[in-house]
Amino acid sequence: MSVRLAHGIGDPPADQPVDAVVALGANLGARSETLAAAAAELGRLPLTDDVRVSAPIETVAVTLAGEDVDAPRYLNAVALLRTRLAPATLLRELHRIEADHGRVRREKWGDRTLDLDLIAYGDARIDEQHLTVPHPRAHEREFVLAPWLDIDPDAEIPGRGRVDVLLRAMREDAP
Repeated sequence: MSVRLAHGIGDPPADQPVDAVVALGANLGARSETLAAAAAELGRLPLTDDVRVSAPIETVAVTLAGEDVDAPRYLNAVALLRTRLAPATLLRELHRIEADHGRVRREKWGDRTLDLDLIAYGDARIDEQHLTVPHPRAHEREFVLAPWLDIDPDAEIPGRGRVDVLLRAMREDAP
């Protein structure tokens, strides 16, 4: 089911600020410095404030084939921010920040200097060609759930439930 919001690329900002969740990851280059720089850039986005970023965690790379222990390890974090940017505009800004840090989109789920994913945009459910929120796999990713829970103990993924419950269930099901 597709839910289209009134805002699109180039449309006016939202009337009220919305809480958005952005996952940050990097497994190439100066990972810590890149995540710190990207977090600072999130704080400089127009119509955006109150940016809080989790402590980074190191994780194994996940590819289309599953975990790849031979690939460079990721540093992952989650940022919470308040924004009036429309969701598509926010996504475009995330892609710009990635490109500014050398992100090249050659291979789906390949190694990268920076990955910024829009995980949630308030309670919105959006299913469009270039934008899906909540992120369709966020509830399956410890590298999203654990840092998110670190900075928001009451976090919820719209349509999926509380982050703490999802994370606990994932860890209990792990081999």
